[in-house]
Amino acid sequence: MTENRLSTIKPYTRAILKSHLCSCGVDYNKMDRPVIAIANSWNEIVPGHVHLRQLADRVKKGVLDAGGLPLEFNTIAVCDGIAQGHDGMKYSLPSREVVADSVETMVNAHGIFDGMVVLSSCDKIVPGMLMATARLNLPSLVVLGGVMPNHIKPKESKEARQKFLAGELDEKGLVDVTKKYYPSAGACPFLGTANTMQGLSEALGMALPYSSWMQALSEEQLDSAEAAGRQVVELVKNNIKPSDILRIESFRNAISVLLAMGGSLNACLHLPAIAHEAGVDLPLDLFDEISRSVPFIAGVTPNNNEYTTNDLQRAGGMPALMKELSHHLNLDILTVTGKTIRENIADAEVLDREIIHPLETPIDFEGGIAVLKGNLANQGALIKQSAIPEELKTFSGPAIVFNSEDEFLNAFEEDKIKEGHAVVIRYEGPKGGPGMKELHRCTEVLAKFKKIALITDGRFSGASAGVSIGYVSPEAAEAGNIALVEDGDTIEVDVTKRTLSFHVSEEEISLRREKLELIKREASKFLRLYSSSSSSASSGAIRVI
Repeated sequence: MTENRLSTIKPYTRAILKSHLCSCGVDYNKMDRPVIAIANSWNEIVPGHVHLRQLADRVKKGVLDAGGLPLEFNTIAVCDGIAQGHDGMKYSLPSREVVADSVETMVNAHGIFDGMVVLSSCDKIVPGMLMATARLNLPSLVVLGGVMPNHIKPKESKEARQKFLAGELDEKGLVDVTKKYYPSAGACPFLGTANTMQGLSEALGMALPYSSWMQALSEEQLDSAEAAGRQVVELVKNNIKPSDILRIESFRNAISVLLAMGGSLNACLHLPAIAHEAGVDLPLDLFDEISRSVPFIAGVTPNNNEYTTNDLQRAGGMPALMKELSHHLNLDILTVTGKTIRENIADAEVLDREIIHPLETPIDFEGGIAVLKGNLANQGALIKQSAIPEELKTFSGPAIVFNSEDEFLNAFEEDKIKEGHAVVIRYEGPKGGPGMKELHRCTEVLAKFKKIALITDGRFSGASAGVSIGYVSPEAAEAGNIALVEDGDTIEVDVTKRTLSFHVSEEEISLRREKLELIKREASKFLRLYSSSSSSASSGAIRVI
């Protein structure tokens, strides 16, 4: 019998185990093959995942054709678009840990797997799956759900949303327009967290070349899924594991790609969390260090209103972007192809210079993300500088303070927010939320103002733009200085100097701290557990038990 993990189990236990598998319809005569876990996150709720059963079928065909035995199981997936704007968003970031834990549980509890393919598409699920691959360290490969086609431009979708908020478009009208932007299965087409993390899976070397942004359910994508099934068997045969791929150089490459394309700020939570599982330290300051040298060269929405990730794929996809960026990358990193990045991108070509700009004439000479520090964020805060007009890179204004997203939205409806305000929304961090809600709806309603800032210990969607500063650390629930800000305090932002401060003397800060009474919200058992075990956003909101 071929050596696989099943064959190492003691004879009596192995016989009973095999009988249970036979009860599920598994062919006894194929149990001497490499057994491949197919960890799927399919469900009928999430557009980026609704088609993953079809992809999984092609993955399994590839595994079988290559001489392996695929066994599929499922895990959860939360749609941030549906969880947005209400308390359901508190569960989104914590779901990342649930995904990683559930995959670990299924693989280690059964103890029969030699390799693994993980299928996912959206915001927290892709990083959760990558965390699982790093933690389990079985030969593994990521299959991505790809992108839905967009039939209208991003600016048309944004215009419809603003018309609805202004009372110029009814619910059915907004739904009809949005269906043209989000028409079918696949990740939403903008460069939000979903498409950022799909792209970074490939940049890390954990997904096959060109697979980041393939159109969902295209023949190209289905063929790629089948190829992934064949390749994971090769990874098992050659004993190539995530630990051979996920090294500090791989993460530096991924950060460089993130900054070059102006990807989602949430990646600054997820890359450190994946790195932590791989035994790699990835401090927040490293993102800013790399941002000062890596230029911003790939402009798609939300960094402009014309192009989406479908256009980025048309321009040559991740291999073309990495080839243009190759001067800033380590190209000798091993990938799941069994080849190096250098070999994977050798034939890549930039096909549209409107999308991927030459390195010599970038959109901006700095990367898309900046880390801000100051007395309002001693451990750091994040802003997507690629989505800020030049005239707003310095900002000063009076604070108007809210202790929750709901408080802010109520004040907005009562017309209390004015031009020039520095809106502070606190107690929305990992511990304080609990769960660290994404405040995308807040950025959307503030879009009507020309000069306004939003500062929060919560986080943002990859679609957010403007002076939206999030991930403030330490958060309010940990008695960070954001908990001490009062209405009327002057807040100053200087993106170029990387500063975020409020103009209050040290003596006054000390007096306020003596009187500070932290707010603790009621929460479910699950969210209380998350709050008690989660670290700061500045370290990726990783679990610290």
